[in-house]
Amino acid sequence: MAAGTHHEIEIKLDADPEFALPDLSTLPGVGSVGEAGVHQLEATYLDSEDYRLIRGGSTLRRRTGGDDAGWHLKLKQPIKGDADSRLEIQRPLGRSVRTVPAALLGLVRVQLRGAAVGPVALISTTRTVRELHAEDGTVLAEVADDLVSAHSLGAETTATSWREIEVELVNGDLDLLEAARQALLAAGARPSDVNSKISRALGDRLGAPATREAVETVEDLLIEPVKPKKAGKKKTAKALRTVPVRKPVETVVVAPIAAGDVAQEYLTAQFAQLVAMDPRVRLNQEDAVHQMRVATRRLRTALATFRPVFAPDSVTELRNELQWLGSDVLGPVRDAEVIREKLLADIAELPAELVLGPVARRIRLELNAEYKTSHKSAIAELDGDRYLALVEALDAFVTDPPFTAEASDPAEQVLRKLVRKSVRRVRDQAALLAGEVVGSPEHDFHLHEVRIKAKRARYTAEAAKPVVGKPAKTLATAMEGLQETLGDHQDGVVQRQWLRELAVRAFGAGENGFTFGLLHGRIAGAAEHDEKLFSAAWDQAQAATAVWPG
Repeated sequence: MAAGTHHEIEIKLDADPEFALPDLSTLPGVGSVGEAGVHQLEATYLDSEDYRLIRGGSTLRRRTGGDDAGWHLKLKQPIKGDADSRLEIQRPLGRSVRTVPAALLGLVRVQLRGAAVGPVALISTTRTVRELHAEDGTVLAEVADDLVSAHSLGAETTATSWREIEVELVNGDLDLLEAARQALLAAGARPSDVNSKISRALGDRLGAPATREAVETVEDLLIEPVKPKKAGKKKTAKALRTVPVRKPVETVVVAPIAAGDVAQEYLTAQFAQLVAMDPRVRLNQEDAVHQMRVATRRLRTALATFRPVFAPDSVTELRNELQWLGSDVLGPVRDAEVIREKLLADIAELPAELVLGPVARRIRLELNAEYKTSHKSAIAELDGDRYLALVEALDAFVTDPPFTAEASDPAEQVLRKLVRKSVRRVRDQAALLAGEVVGSPEHDFHLHEVRIKAKRARYTAEAAKPVVGKPAKTLATAMEGLQETLGDHQDGVVQRQWLRELAVRAFGAGENGFTFGLLHGRIAGAAEHDEKLFSAAWDQAQAATAVWPG
């Protein structure tokens, strides 16, 4: 098997031994169903003793048989609906069939955090596969009818067997997957209560799975207040005598959500996002650096926002390390990525007669090299002890936060105060712009500071939204608009710095620097337009902040 990476999108259903597949050729877009092919698959699943990978939504296995024998690492991917989406990375078995490839272990380093992996289960599968073809022969999906036998390993071994039906997309879409699910359910299949074979094989060792009724988000904790009924006319004594006596209704008093619960919920979600993005950054997936950096910034902002509910000085070091991760480690990679795409887009918009020399080539040459160097440096840091110590410290913090007495206060009361504080900081920073020269270094700096404060206010409002409701949502939207407008302005500042450097390098290579100078002037001239956009965004933001007096 050759090394490779692909997205696996599938559904999984349970089936009884007597279950018969329905006619799948009637599914939308399906022209024919291929002949059945039977494969005998043997897989050894590996994990730490406490099942860190499986609990984190990842699986690592060594498979033999079929057309994809080798090492498989699957990472959970977010997707809407009932489908299960995973990023699957495959590597050949190589000479040492018992040694996990270092490249795969590196991708789950953030989950294992030093723990060794070993066999935890053996799973044998007799798989009958049928392809669903479009009219032109394109393979839309594969339907696998699996007879599974599993043995968990360890001090005590258990054996279990079952039958399941999997439908995995190849070139089809989610509508086909949903239609296949409905057809299989109608034929007698059942929704599976586990999302992988290994989860079923290990069973109780993983603990009870979360149910639909379990609390998943802060919103699940909220209870809609009951509006009191309007008072009616008083009853007469005669009427009262005719009213049957009823047992008093027991009143259930629900305590308000505590501020600490909201803080922990939000921090846990952002930490999970950071961990999920780690392997994708290593694989250089599109937008992964950006998403990991956003999670880092949200964590840092939330630690500052919720500081009153945590023990004094408990967040300072974490915030410093998150600053290092977001700015020093991930920042250069993201900056090179953004500036490259923006400059290439600017070049594409110029008339051909104004593009003198290999301008686009120079941009790609320099910024691709900058991106590769920065990405390589970032991965080296992610492989280092400092990053691992940060991840472990964050995990310990979100698992058992060092709460103060204020953490027990009603969340709405605390969050409203924190949102007002973040809004006041945006206002104070914006006030410094008055009378400044547009385009001056000081003005650009203060605009950037407004953007930073607006971003923090946005994240604070987003954290408050489940409890506070519409005012927080409106504020978050307004601050996001302000942040994006000023983000474009800051990108322009960095673009001008890069254009000057590119012009110097082009000149040194004997190339014409005219176009770089032209773009520099155009971007500098756009600063006045950015000011107008900022003014409009600020007016909208002020309207949203009116309900948040300082």
